[in-house]
Amino acid sequence: MPEHRTVTPAGGLRRANAETVLRYALGVDVFSASDAIDATGLTRSTVIGLCDELASLGWLTEAGQDRGTPLGKGRPARLFALDARRGVVAGIDAGQHNVTVAVADLRGRTLARTHRTFDGDGLDPEHRVAMTDAALADALAEAGTGSDAVLTTVVGIPAPTDETGHSPAGHAGYWSRMNPELGTALSGHGRVVVENDANLAAVAESTIGRGRGTASFAALLAGERFGAGLMVDGSLLHGRHGGAGEMRMLEFVEGVGDASGLAALARAWGEEAREAGLPRGSALARRPERAVTAEEVFEAAAGGDPAALDICSRLGDRLARVCLVLSSLLDVERVVVVGAIASAAGPVIDRAREALGSYYPPVPEIVPSELGADAVVVGGIRRGLELVRANPLDFRLATAT
Repeated sequence: MPEHRTVTPAGGLRRANAETVLRYALGVDVFSASDAIDATGLTRSTVIGLCDELASLGWLTEAGQDRGTPLGKGRPARLFALDARRGVVAGIDAGQHNVTVAVADLRGRTLARTHRTFDGDGLDPEHRVAMTDAALADALAEAGTGSDAVLTTVVGIPAPTDETGHSPAGHAGYWSRMNPELGTALSGHGRVVVENDANLAAVAESTIGRGRGTASFAALLAGERFGAGLMVDGSLLHGRHGGAGEMRMLEFVEGVGDASGLAALARAWGEEAREAGLPRGSALARRPERAVTAEEVFEAAAGGDPAALDICSRLGDRLARVCLVLSSLLDVERVVVVGAIASAAGPVIDRAREALGSYYPPVPEIVPSELGADAVVVGGIRRGLELVRANPLDFRLATAT
């Protein structure tokens, strides 16, 4: 394995200045010393010296000369750029049934993506650890890099987590099964952060999704169970045990009754409708040999199928009540419906918007996410990049081979 080199320019002030230059480099493409001087306010000699030092340590690379910007007596200015492949970040969505891993460079460009399905019900802790580790290894191999290059690994799980990445006891043991000490199990892959999946979805939506530019919104995972990542006044809420956004209170909301999500209920109610007898020609009756899917219910509703429209109406009323709870508690202005189901759930969202019109304002806007099934993985990548940019010199780079 290549040796690691700790990136720590000597001296407190010099280190602080080096981090200032490096943060600038992390956010731009090719730059000259003059560009960095304008952005940081540091002197020319300081910037040039730090760029040379950061280049020798592997963070920067020389990118030629800017012949349009002479330095001194007609000498072209040197250009620098971040060596974005010298470190990578990994984002993982470890749901109950599947694990998805993405690896990105230091500019956030995805280098590889892998997906695996857990055996059985996905509740066996040892199997979850082994499959998650294998999916990460696959993604790193596809990206053409190794674990020594990983600066951060951020894992999203369907359970609350505290600031140390541990999940509380309770919930009939479900939370501990979803989080079988993943932070320890993946410890060979940079700084590992284990976070609630809805919280990572909120990070994704706030940076590149439909929460961007919105101070207070909820990213509502709505597939199998409802869970929300809560961004309030620009800050992500966690709570003492990381349980902010857990939707157990829905058991006490009239017309809702539990945290079952849109996909789970669409399947269940679709089967109930089929067992009760569907009219001739109903789209839900065309595949009696297997269970109906949520996507088929939504597609049938979009085509005007009466049974499917009834299911979507019930789901829309339920979604509207969930959104009202979030709005009443936290005064969020928008609810972003997140997850693989979001793009197909148009008929449900339309009904929820209609239902909200009968309540006293203010009511939240409801919109579908545009990130599809990758919202949690994208949030993991964004969170990992934030950690690197906050204190870049706390991380180490593998020496070039």
